[in-house]
Order: sequence, then structure tokens, then C-alpha cells
Amino acid sequence: MTRLSEIGELGLLAELERRKLITAVEHDAAQIAAAPSGEGLVATQDALVEDVHFRLDWIDWRALGFRAAAVNLSDLAASGATPVGLLVTLAVPETTFTADVISFYEGIAEAGVPVVGGDTTSSERVVISVTAFGHSARVPGRAGARPGDLLVVTGPLGAAGAAFRKQRYAPPPLRLEEGRSLAATAHALLDLSDGIGVDAGHIARRSGVRCVVDLDAVPLAGGATLADLGFGEDFELLAAVADAQGFPVVGRVEAGDGVVTLRDNQPYQLRGWEHFAESL
Repeated sequence: MTRLSEIGELGLLAELERRKLITAVEHDAAQIAAAPSGEGLVATQDALVEDVHFRLDWIDWRALGFRAAAVNLSDLAASGATPVGLLVTLAVPETTFTADVISFYEGIAEAGVPVVGGDTTSSERVVISVTAFGHSARVPGRAGARPGDLLVVTGPLGAAGAAFRKQRYAPPPLRLEEGRSLAATAHALLDLSDGIGVDAGHIARRSGVRCVVDLDAVPLAGGATLADLGFGEDFELLAAVADAQGFPVVGRVEAGDGVVTLRDNQPYQLRGWEHFAESL
């Protein structure tokens, strides 16, 4: 019997999709319905689990709240969406200080999107689940990249990996405005949560193309190294576009399949993150 450690998160999703137990999971957020105005409802959900996604000795409760909101809003940004609200479920030990929970929600408020519902419950460790929803005129998704497209990013990468090496977490950027701008014309668009090599692979696989990433062209955050590009959790956006619109160009789309990462114009193996996998 196959274990999750053998197939990884992507293998699990592919198997569920093959069995038709999940549908339309190729985008960062789900398109729920289209409105008469032409704008559709989009929704996304992410979970953060203590000692898997964060450690409380590396982050305070207010920063954790902002992070919980921001990682979900990043998926809406990748959908060109304007956020409407958040549903927040918080599970914490009964010994948690009330002031810490209040700080957590104050951190969420810093993201500028209201909490309109959710749940609270007790748990042996902190578990956070946030659903973000909004509306978008156009969701590019991952399946429309074309040979000849440019690959662009919305900001410097590697900040998350650099911070992790110092036993802390980099605050995720909010790229909602940039997402709306790119979504108007981008052929494919997603957020960089698993590392640029892995995430470019999502575009390549869904679009049936090859993505070539020039690591020498990728803007690095302060203190970041090339190895940090594989860490993930930068939450900038990666788009396949005909026109760069002033965003940094980090690669191109070609006929073929898979991802090629180059350094000094030579193939370079860049590791990435995948849940359940034993090695990356």
C-alpha cells in the first residue's frame, strides 16, 4: 500500500483528481460563480499547523495573525481578485492567554480584510484555518501559458529562506494590486509558495509547455542566497505574459515540457518544497 511519503502532495492531488474526487484544483483559488457584472466569486483556503508551518518561539501572535491572512490573500492576488472577507478557524490549547488570541486577530486586521465568520475550538497544538473570498473579473489560472511568453515576478525572492536560517519568519508581501494588474492580460498566474522551480512546474504541467527559469535574473531579497529560492513561502507572484509590464523578467516559456533552471546558462538543480515527500 502506497504511503503519502512516497507520492508527495502533488501525487496525492493527481490521484484524487484522476478518481474525480476533486475537481478544478489547478488554480490558486476556486472560481465559485460568475456574477452578471462579469466578476466572479473566488475562494481559497489554507491551514497553518504549529510545528509544521510555524513555531511560536520564532514568531509572535500578532505576526502569526498577519501571516495567516496574508498567505490566503496571496492566492486571491494570484487570481486577480479583490478580497471581500475572511473566515477564520482557530484551535488552541485551553491554557492559551486571552491576550495572545486578541493579538492574533489584531494581526489579521493588519491585512485590511474583515473577518466575517469562522470557529474557535480547543486543541493540543495551535491549528489555524483561513478561508478568503473575493471577486475577480478574470482568473488566468495555470493552464494558459504559451511558447514565447515571458516569466515575470512581482518582487525579490528568497526572503523566507533567509529568515528561516535565522530562526524567524519573513512577513509575506501583499500583492493584490499587482495581481489585478497582471490578471488582466497574463496567460498564467500563480503565487510562489513552494519555490520558483516547483511553482513554475505547475504552470508547465497544466499548460503543456516548458518553463525556463534564469536564476541569475531572479531578484534576491536582502541576505538571501541562491539556495533560498528553493525554500518557498515568498508569496510573490509568478506570471507568464506577452508583455512584462515593468516586472522583473526571470525566464521564458518554450515548446516542450517540464522546468529547466539555469545558472550561468547551465542547468542547475534547484530544490523545492512539497508536503508529505521524504526528500526534495
